[in-house]
Amino acid sequence: MSTVYVIGAGLAGLSAAVEMAGRGASVQLIEASAQAGGRCRSYFDPVLEMTLDNGNHFILSGNHATFNYLNTIGSADRLVGPSEATLDFHDLRAGARWTIRPNSGPLPWWLLFPQRRIPGTRAADYLPLFGLIGPQRGRTIGEAIPCEGVLWDRLVGPFLLGALNTTPQIASAALAGAVVRESLARGGNAYRVRIANPNLGAAFVAPALGFLGSRGAEVRFASPVRSLTFAGDRASGIVTSEGETAIGPDDAVILATPPWISRDLIPNLDAPDEFNAIVNAHFRFAPPAGTSPMLGVIGGSAQWIFAFPDRLSVTVSAAGDLADSDRETLARLFWADIAAVHRLPAQLPPWRIIKERRATFAATPEQNARRPGARTRWRNLALAGDWTATGLPGTIEGAIRSGRTAAGVIG
Repeated sequence: MSTVYVIGAGLAGLSAAVEMAGRGASVQLIEASAQAGGRCRSYFDPVLEMTLDNGNHFILSGNHATFNYLNTIGSADRLVGPSEATLDFHDLRAGARWTIRPNSGPLPWWLLFPQRRIPGTRAADYLPLFGLIGPQRGRTIGEAIPCEGVLWDRLVGPFLLGALNTTPQIASAALAGAVVRESLARGGNAYRVRIANPNLGAAFVAPALGFLGSRGAEVRFASPVRSLTFAGDRASGIVTSEGETAIGPDDAVILATPPWISRDLIPNLDAPDEFNAIVNAHFRFAPPAGTSPMLGVIGGSAQWIFAFPDRLSVTVSAAGDLADSDRETLARLFWADIAAVHRLPAQLPPWRIIKERRATFAATPEQNARRPGARTRWRNLALAGDWTATGLPGTIEGAIRSGRTAAGVIG
Protein backbone atom coordinates (compact mmCIF):
# COMPACT_ATOMS: atom_id res chain seq x y z
CA MET A 1 0.00 0.00 0.00
CA SER A 2 1.45 3.35 -0.99
CA THR A 3 -0.52 6.06 0.83
CA VAL A 4 -3.61 6.09 3.03
CA TYR A 5 -5.57 9.34 2.87
CA VAL A 6 -7.67 9.90 5.99
CA ILE A 7 -10.27 12.62 5.50
CA GLY A 8 -11.39 14.11 8.80
CA ALA A 9 -9.32 14.57 11.97
CA GLY A 10 -11.98 13.95 14.60
CA LEU A 11 -11.44 10.98 16.89
CA ALA A 12 -12.56 8.49 14.23
CA GLY A 13 -10.07 9.88 11.73
CA LEU A 14 -7.29 10.13 14.29
CA SER A 15 -7.95 6.54 15.35
CA ALA A 16 -7.77 5.34 11.73
CA ALA A 17 -4.63 7.37 11.02
CA VAL A 18 -2.89 6.14 14.17
CA GLU A 19 -3.79 2.54 13.34
CA MET A 20 -2.46 2.80 9.79
CA ALA A 21 0.69 4.70 10.77
CA GLY A 22 1.34 2.09 13.46
CA ARG A 23 1.25 -0.56 10.74
CA GLY A 24 3.90 1.33 8.80
CA ALA A 25 1.66 2.91 6.18
CA SER A 26 2.31 6.37 4.75
CA VAL A 27 -0.57 8.52 6.04
CA GLN A 28 -1.96 11.84 4.88
CA LEU A 29 -4.57 13.30 7.24
CA ILE A 30 -6.80 15.96 5.69
CA GLU A 31 -8.94 18.18 7.93
CA ALA A 32 -11.36 20.94 6.92
CA SER A 33 -10.94 23.05 10.05
CA ALA A 34 -7.86 24.64 11.57
CA GLN A 35 -7.47 22.00 14.30
CA ALA A 36 -7.97 18.34 15.03
CA GLY A 37 -10.40 16.76 17.49
CA GLY A 38 -13.80 17.42 15.91
CA ARG A 39 -16.47 17.52 18.59
CA CYS A 40 -13.83 16.53 21.16
CA ARG A 41 -11.59 19.50 20.55
CA SER A 42 -10.11 21.78 23.20
CA TYR A 43 -9.48 25.49 22.74
CA PHE A 44 -8.39 28.55 24.69
CA ASP A 45 -11.39 30.67 25.62
CA PRO A 46 -10.52 34.39 25.89
CA VAL A 47 -13.59 35.17 28.03
CA LEU A 48 -12.81 32.65 30.77
CA GLU A 49 -9.05 32.82 30.08
CA MET A 50 -8.69 29.05 30.24
CA THR A 51 -8.59 26.04 27.97
CA LEU A 52 -12.02 24.47 27.55
CA ASP A 53 -13.31 21.27 25.98
CA ASN A 54 -15.96 21.75 23.34
CA GLY A 55 -18.04 19.22 25.28
CA ASN A 56 -17.75 17.34 28.54
CA HIS A 57 -17.10 13.66 27.94
CA PHE A 58 -16.44 10.77 30.24
CA ILE A 59 -14.98 7.37 29.47
CA LEU A 60 -15.72 4.09 31.19
CA SER A 61 -12.88 1.87 32.29
CA GLY A 62 -14.23 -0.96 30.11
CA ASN A 63 -13.97 1.07 26.88
CA HIS A 64 -11.23 -1.17 25.52
CA ALA A 65 -10.82 0.48 22.10
CA THR A 66 -10.37 3.86 23.75
CA PHE A 67 -7.68 2.61 26.10
CA ASN A 68 -5.90 0.73 23.30
CA TYR A 69 -5.79 3.99 21.36
CA LEU A 70 -4.54 5.99 24.36
CA ASN A 71 -1.90 3.38 25.16
CA THR A 72 -0.71 3.49 21.55
CA ILE A 73 -0.27 7.27 21.57
CA GLY A 74 1.11 7.25 25.12
CA SER A 75 -1.55 9.18 27.01
CA ALA A 76 -3.59 6.65 28.98
CA ASP A 77 -2.37 8.32 32.17
CA ARG A 78 -4.29 11.47 31.18
CA LEU A 79 -7.60 9.89 32.10
CA VAL A 80 -8.32 10.12 35.81
CA GLY A 81 -11.06 8.86 38.08
CA PRO A 82 -11.94 6.90 41.20
CA SER A 83 -10.52 3.46 41.92
CA GLU A 84 -14.05 2.10 42.38
CA ALA A 85 -17.22 2.37 40.31
CA THR A 86 -18.95 4.94 42.46
CA LEU A 87 -21.32 7.54 41.04
CA ASP A 88 -22.91 10.47 42.89
CA PHE A 89 -26.43 11.81 42.36
CA HIS A 90 -28.40 14.73 43.77
CA ASP A 91 -32.18 15.03 43.52
CA LEU A 92 -33.07 18.73 43.61
CA ARG A 93 -36.78 18.05 44.03
CA ALA A 94 -36.38 15.80 47.05
CA GLY A 95 -33.24 17.42 48.43
CA ALA A 96 -31.67 13.96 48.54
CA ARG A 97 -28.14 12.88 47.70
CA TRP A 98 -26.69 9.41 47.32
CA THR A 99 -23.83 7.40 45.88
CA ILE A 100 -24.17 4.04 44.15
CA ARG A 101 -21.35 1.64 44.97
CA PRO A 102 -21.28 -1.42 42.69
CA ASN A 103 -18.85 -4.22 43.38
CA SER A 104 -15.99 -4.87 40.96
CA GLY A 105 -16.99 -8.26 39.53
CA PRO A 106 -19.81 -9.24 37.17
CA LEU A 107 -21.92 -10.97 39.86
CA PRO A 108 -23.88 -7.93 41.20
CA TRP A 109 -23.98 -8.76 44.90
CA TRP A 110 -23.97 -5.03 45.68
CA LEU A 111 -27.69 -4.97 44.87
CA LEU A 112 -28.34 -6.93 48.05
CA PHE A 113 -27.19 -4.02 50.21
CA PRO A 114 -29.52 -0.99 50.50
CA GLN A 115 -26.66 1.38 51.32
CA ARG A 116 -25.00 0.57 47.96
CA ARG A 117 -28.00 0.95 45.64
CA ILE A 118 -30.38 3.77 44.75
CA PRO A 119 -32.48 4.82 47.77
CA GLY A 120 -36.03 3.54 47.54
CA THR A 121 -35.17 0.59 45.28
CA ARG A 122 -35.12 -3.16 45.85
CA ALA A 123 -32.69 -5.65 44.33
CA ALA A 124 -35.49 -7.09 42.20
CA ASP A 125 -36.10 -3.67 40.60
CA TYR A 126 -32.84 -4.00 38.68
CA LEU A 127 -33.71 -7.26 36.93
CA PRO A 128 -35.59 -5.71 33.96
CA LEU A 129 -32.33 -4.05 32.88
CA PHE A 130 -31.07 -7.43 31.77
CA GLY A 131 -34.01 -7.59 29.37
CA LEU A 132 -32.11 -5.11 27.20
CA ILE A 133 -29.22 -7.50 26.63
CA GLY A 134 -30.96 -9.91 24.22
CA PRO A 135 -32.04 -9.34 20.59
CA GLN A 136 -34.39 -6.36 20.24
CA ARG A 137 -35.61 -6.50 16.59
CA GLY A 138 -35.91 -2.76 16.20
CA ARG A 139 -37.74 -2.11 19.46
CA THR A 140 -37.50 1.08 21.47
CA ILE A 141 -36.43 1.07 25.10
CA GLY A 142 -40.02 1.93 26.01
CA GLU A 143 -41.16 -1.26 24.28
CA ALA A 144 -38.46 -3.38 25.92
CA ILE A 145 -38.54 -2.39 29.60
CA PRO A 146 -40.72 -0.30 31.95
CA CYS A 147 -39.68 3.36 31.82
CA GLU A 148 -41.02 4.44 35.19
CA GLY A 149 -40.42 4.10 38.89
CA VAL A 150 -37.69 5.17 41.28
CA LEU A 151 -34.88 3.23 39.60
CA TRP A 152 -35.77 4.65 36.20
CA ASP A 153 -36.01 8.22 37.47
CA ARG A 154 -32.89 8.11 39.59
CA LEU A 155 -30.47 6.00 37.53
CA VAL A 156 -31.55 4.19 34.38
CA GLY A 157 -33.25 7.11 32.63
CA PRO A 158 -30.45 9.64 33.27
CA PHE A 159 -27.76 7.06 32.44
CA LEU A 160 -29.32 6.07 29.10
CA LEU A 161 -30.12 9.69 28.23
CA GLY A 162 -26.47 10.58 28.63
CA ALA A 163 -25.24 7.48 26.77
CA LEU A 164 -27.64 7.75 23.81
CA ASN A 165 -28.24 11.52 23.61
CA THR A 166 -31.85 10.66 22.82
CA THR A 167 -35.02 10.60 24.92
CA PRO A 168 -34.68 7.05 26.29
CA GLN A 169 -38.31 5.97 25.84
CA ILE A 170 -38.04 6.35 22.04
CA ALA A 171 -34.38 5.35 21.73
CA SER A 172 -33.09 2.09 20.31
CA ALA A 173 -33.26 -0.82 22.75
CA ALA A 174 -30.47 -2.51 20.77
CA LEU A 175 -28.10 0.40 21.38
CA ALA A 176 -29.14 0.59 25.03
CA GLY A 177 -28.47 -3.13 25.30
CA ALA A 178 -24.98 -2.66 23.90
CA VAL A 179 -24.28 -0.04 26.56
CA VAL A 180 -25.59 -2.30 29.33
CA ARG A 181 -23.63 -5.32 28.03
CA GLU A 182 -20.38 -3.39 28.01
CA SER A 183 -20.84 -1.66 31.35
CA LEU A 184 -23.43 -2.67 33.95
CA ALA A 185 -23.49 -6.35 32.99
CA ARG A 186 -19.70 -6.67 33.25
CA GLY A 187 -19.39 -5.37 36.78
CA GLY A 188 -17.91 -2.30 38.38
CA ASN A 189 -14.45 -2.80 36.91
CA ALA A 190 -15.98 -2.02 33.50
CA TYR A 191 -17.68 1.23 34.43
CA ARG A 192 -15.36 3.22 36.59
CA VAL A 193 -15.70 6.78 35.31
CA ARG A 194 -12.65 8.36 33.67
CA ILE A 195 -12.32 12.04 32.70
CA ALA A 196 -9.60 13.64 30.58
CA ASN A 197 -7.06 15.62 32.57
CA PRO A 198 -6.32 18.41 31.97
CA ASN A 199 -8.53 18.32 28.85
CA LEU A 200 -9.57 16.26 25.83
CA GLY A 201 -6.98 17.81 23.56
CA ALA A 202 -4.14 16.85 25.87
CA ALA A 203 -5.41 13.27 26.22
CA PHE A 204 -6.80 12.38 22.79
CA VAL A 205 -5.59 14.84 20.17
CA ALA A 206 -2.13 16.33 20.74
CA PRO A 207 -0.51 12.94 21.55
CA ALA A 208 -2.09 11.43 18.42
CA LEU A 209 -0.69 14.23 16.25
CA GLY A 210 2.68 13.69 17.90
CA PHE A 211 2.49 9.96 17.20
CA LEU A 212 1.64 10.61 13.56
CA GLY A 213 4.39 13.19 13.18
CA SER A 214 6.97 10.79 14.57
CA ARG A 215 6.01 8.33 11.85
CA GLY A 216 6.22 10.77 8.99
CA ALA A 217 2.51 11.37 8.51
CA GLU A 218 1.47 14.57 6.73
CA VAL A 219 -1.36 16.57 8.34
CA ARG A 220 -3.19 19.19 6.27
CA PHE A 221 -5.46 21.59 8.16
CA ALA A 222 -7.93 24.11 6.68
CA SER A 223 -8.28 21.88 3.64
CA PRO A 224 -11.96 20.95 3.14
CA VAL A 225 -12.60 18.18 0.65
CA ARG A 226 -15.01 19.37 -2.01
CA SER A 227 -15.54 16.08 -3.81
CA LEU A 228 -14.24 12.59 -4.43
CA THR A 229 -13.83 11.13 -7.89
CA PHE A 230 -14.35 7.50 -8.78
CA ALA A 231 -13.25 5.17 -11.56
CA GLY A 232 -14.81 1.72 -11.69
CA ASP A 233 -14.53 0.06 -8.30
CA ARG A 234 -11.99 2.57 -6.94
CA ALA A 235 -11.88 6.04 -5.49
CA SER A 236 -9.54 7.82 -7.89
CA GLY A 237 -9.16 11.39 -6.63
CA ILE A 238 -9.63 13.85 -3.77
CA VAL A 239 -10.59 17.40 -4.73
CA THR A 240 -9.83 20.24 -2.31
CA SER A 241 -9.50 23.99 -2.79
CA GLU A 242 -5.86 23.33 -3.66
CA GLY A 243 -6.76 21.08 -6.57
CA GLU A 244 -7.13 17.34 -7.12
CA THR A 245 -4.90 14.71 -5.59
CA ALA A 246 -4.79 11.52 -7.63
CA ILE A 247 -5.23 8.31 -5.67
CA GLY A 248 -2.74 5.76 -6.90
CA PRO A 249 -3.55 2.12 -7.65
CA ASP A 250 -2.18 1.00 -4.27
CA ASP A 251 -3.54 3.97 -2.30
CA ALA A 252 -6.62 3.95 -0.08
CA VAL A 253 -9.03 6.45 1.46
CA ILE A 254 -10.73 6.46 4.86
CA LEU A 255 -13.58 8.94 4.97
CA ALA A 256 -14.11 10.03 8.59
CA THR A 257 -16.36 13.06 8.12
CA PRO A 258 -19.81 13.71 9.66
CA PRO A 259 -22.73 12.01 7.90
CA TRP A 260 -24.06 15.18 6.29
CA ILE A 261 -20.66 15.75 4.65
CA SER A 262 -20.15 12.09 3.78
CA ARG A 263 -23.51 12.02 1.98
CA ASP A 264 -22.32 14.89 -0.21
CA LEU A 265 -19.09 13.09 -1.06
CA ILE A 266 -20.38 9.56 -1.69
CA PRO A 267 -23.13 8.84 -4.23
CA ASN A 268 -26.33 7.35 -2.79
CA LEU A 269 -24.96 6.91 0.73
CA ASP A 270 -27.66 5.98 3.23
CA ALA A 271 -26.77 7.48 6.58
CA PRO A 272 -28.48 8.96 9.66
CA ASP A 273 -30.16 12.27 8.92
CA GLU A 274 -31.68 13.15 12.30
CA PHE A 275 -29.49 14.57 15.07
CA ASN A 276 -29.77 15.66 18.67
CA ALA A 277 -28.14 18.58 20.42
CA ILE A 278 -25.93 18.72 23.49
CA VAL A 279 -25.54 21.92 25.51
CA ASN A 280 -22.48 22.46 27.69
CA ALA A 281 -21.77 25.25 30.15
CA HIS A 282 -18.48 26.24 31.74
CA PHE A 283 -18.15 28.49 34.80
CA ARG A 284 -14.88 30.02 36.01
CA PHE A 285 -15.24 28.98 39.61
CA ALA A 286 -12.77 26.71 41.35
CA PRO A 287 -14.79 24.03 43.15
CA PRO A 288 -14.32 23.53 46.89
CA ALA A 289 -12.07 20.69 48.01
CA GLY A 290 -13.86 17.36 48.00
CA THR A 291 -16.36 18.29 45.29
CA SER A 292 -17.49 15.23 43.34
CA PRO A 293 -15.71 15.16 39.94
CA MET A 294 -18.94 14.07 38.25
CA LEU A 295 -22.45 14.24 39.66
CA GLY A 296 -25.81 13.36 38.16
CA VAL A 297 -28.60 15.89 38.76
CA ILE A 298 -32.24 14.79 39.05
CA GLY A 299 -35.04 17.32 38.62
CA GLY A 300 -32.96 20.26 37.42
CA SER A 301 -32.02 21.99 34.16
CA ALA A 302 -28.51 20.52 34.42
CA GLN A 303 -28.09 16.77 33.97
CA TRP A 304 -24.43 16.24 34.84
CA ILE A 305 -22.07 18.53 36.74
CA PHE A 306 -18.31 18.11 36.25
CA ALA A 307 -15.74 19.59 38.63
CA PHE A 308 -12.32 20.53 37.26
CA PRO A 309 -9.55 22.28 39.23
CA ASP A 310 -10.35 25.66 37.68
CA ARG A 311 -14.01 25.43 36.72
CA LEU A 312 -17.42 23.78 37.09
CA SER A 313 -19.13 22.52 33.97
CA VAL A 314 -22.58 21.24 33.00
CA THR A 315 -23.71 18.88 30.26
CA VAL A 316 -27.28 18.43 29.02
CA SER A 317 -28.10 15.73 26.45
CA ALA A 318 -31.01 15.64 23.98
CA ALA A 319 -31.09 19.39 24.50
CA GLY A 320 -33.10 20.48 21.48
CA ASP A 321 -35.35 22.84 23.43
CA LEU A 322 -32.52 24.34 25.46
CA ALA A 323 -30.39 24.87 22.36
CA ASP A 324 -32.88 27.50 21.22
CA SER A 325 -32.71 29.41 24.51
CA ASP A 326 -30.75 32.59 25.16
CA ARG A 327 -27.24 31.84 26.42
CA GLU A 328 -27.42 34.04 29.50
CA THR A 329 -30.74 32.47 30.47
CA LEU A 330 -29.10 29.05 30.23
CA ALA A 331 -26.11 30.18 32.27
CA ARG A 332 -28.38 31.40 35.08
CA LEU A 333 -30.45 28.19 35.02
CA PHE A 334 -27.39 25.96 35.18
CA TRP A 335 -25.60 27.99 37.82
CA ALA A 336 -28.71 27.91 40.01
CA ASP A 337 -28.52 24.10 39.90
CA ILE A 338 -24.79 24.08 40.61
CA ALA A 339 -25.21 26.50 43.52
CA ALA A 340 -28.02 24.42 45.00
CA VAL A 341 -26.20 21.11 44.64
CA HIS A 342 -22.81 22.28 45.89
CA ARG A 343 -24.05 25.01 48.28
CA LEU A 344 -22.26 27.81 46.47
CA PRO A 345 -23.02 31.55 46.19
CA ALA A 346 -25.93 32.40 43.91
CA GLN A 347 -23.99 35.14 42.13
CA LEU A 348 -23.28 34.12 38.52
CA PRO A 349 -19.53 33.75 37.85
CA PRO A 350 -17.96 34.24 34.39
CA TRP A 351 -19.47 31.68 32.04
CA ARG A 352 -19.43 30.20 28.56
CA ILE A 353 -22.29 28.28 26.89
CA ILE A 354 -21.47 25.90 24.03
CA LYS A 355 -24.27 24.51 21.86
CA GLU A 356 -23.55 21.50 19.64
CA ARG A 357 -26.76 21.25 17.63
CA ARG A 358 -25.79 18.10 15.74
CA ALA A 359 -23.80 16.44 18.49
CA THR A 360 -24.79 12.85 17.62
CA PHE A 361 -27.23 11.02 15.41
CA ALA A 362 -30.63 10.43 17.00
CA ALA A 363 -30.28 6.97 18.51
CA THR A 364 -33.72 5.72 17.47
CA PRO A 365 -34.32 2.32 15.85
CA GLU A 366 -35.03 4.03 12.52
CA GLN A 367 -31.81 6.04 12.51
CA ASN A 368 -29.77 3.10 13.80
CA ALA A 369 -30.97 1.06 10.81
CA ARG A 370 -29.54 3.70 8.45
CA ARG A 371 -25.96 3.42 9.73
CA PRO A 372 -23.65 2.04 7.03
CA GLY A 373 -20.81 -0.36 7.63
CA ALA A 374 -17.16 0.56 7.13
CA ARG A 375 -16.89 -1.26 3.81
CA THR A 376 -18.14 0.48 0.66
CA ARG A 377 -18.61 -0.68 -2.94
CA TRP A 378 -15.27 0.92 -3.78
CA ARG A 379 -12.49 -1.46 -2.79
CA ASN A 380 -10.09 1.27 -1.63
CA LEU A 381 -12.60 3.41 0.28
CA ALA A 382 -13.78 2.80 3.86
CA LEU A 383 -16.01 4.80 6.21
CA ALA A 384 -15.36 5.79 9.81
CA GLY A 385 -17.32 7.78 12.36
CA ASP A 386 -19.45 7.19 15.43
CA TRP A 387 -22.47 7.34 13.06
CA THR A 388 -21.38 4.22 11.19
CA ALA A 389 -22.55 0.74 12.22
CA THR A 390 -20.37 0.31 15.29
CA GLY A 391 -23.11 -1.33 17.34
CA LEU A 392 -22.74 1.48 19.88
CA PRO A 393 -24.40 4.89 20.19
CA GLY A 394 -22.52 8.04 19.15
CA THR A 395 -19.74 7.93 21.74
CA ILE A 396 -15.96 8.33 21.91
CA GLU A 397 -15.64 4.56 22.17
CA GLY A 398 -17.76 4.13 19.03
CA ALA A 399 -15.74 6.72 17.10
CA ILE A 400 -12.41 5.12 17.99
CA ARG A 401 -13.66 1.62 17.18
CA SER A 402 -14.90 2.84 13.82
CA GLY A 403 -11.45 4.15 12.91
CA ARG A 404 -9.83 0.81 13.72
CA THR A 405 -12.51 -1.04 11.79
CA ALA A 406 -12.01 1.16 8.72
CA ALA A 407 -8.27 0.60 8.92
CA GLY A 408 -8.91 -3.13 8.95
CA VAL A 409 -11.10 -2.90 5.86
CA ILE A 410 -8.50 -1.16 3.72
CA GLY A 411 -5.42 -2.64 5.40
